[in-house]
Amino acid sequence: MSDQKVDIVVTDDHKLFRKGMVGLLDDFEIVGDIYEAGNGIELLELIGKLNKKPELVLLDINMPEMDGVKVTGCLRKDYPDIRILILSMEEAPQLVAHLVSEGVNGYLLKSAEPDELELAIKKVMKNDFYFSGSLSGAVLQGFKNVSPKDTAVNIKLTKRESQVLKLICEELTATEIGEKLGLSARTIEGHKYNLLFKTSTKNIAGLVIFAIKNNLYKI
Repeated sequence: MSDQKVDIVVTDDHKLFRKGMVGLLDDFEIVGDIYEAGNGIELLELIGKLNKKPELVLLDINMPEMDGVKVTGCLRKDYPDIRILILSMEEAPQLVAHLVSEGVNGYLLKSAEPDELELAIKKVMKNDFYFSGSLSGAVLQGFKNVSPKDTAVNIKLTKRESQVLKLICEELTATEIGEKLGLSARTIEGHKYNLLFKTSTKNIAGLVIFAIKNNLYKI
């Protein structure tokens, strides 16, 4: 990851929590400009007005007007390059799994330590995903009852795609994977695109969870 600062929008309807989060983020060297929104509608209006779009949204789930689930769909449609890190007290496996399928890049509990928040931001910006160990387990649990058509049975990966997928799951960037396999970063990005298409996942977070769930990568 480069040394470029990350512009962030904190989206939460609880003002005290939001202000506390802004104060915390201000101490992180990686963080640039910090914006605030009280719900999904305010978030979308804010992003629409900004000339330079934020790189990351910290998003609560339960909010008035427009909640985190609905706004995730809007962000993925209108601003696909903005990464989404959920901050919530909710631990329901089905909810986490659903948000992953909708395209969030990470999920962190509000009870997490500040050091983990900083790590999560760095991981999301570098690798496009972050889940704590316990939440990864919750996501897998939430996928238990998927139908056979959604499993990896009918997915055929080439040897190279399998190699790239394994290294993605090990949190290597496209450049790092390319160096390891003797390929260009652009070629690796092409393999990533093919993997997302074959697995019908929306981003790297979904791809990693899919790979683990379907035994394409073992942890």
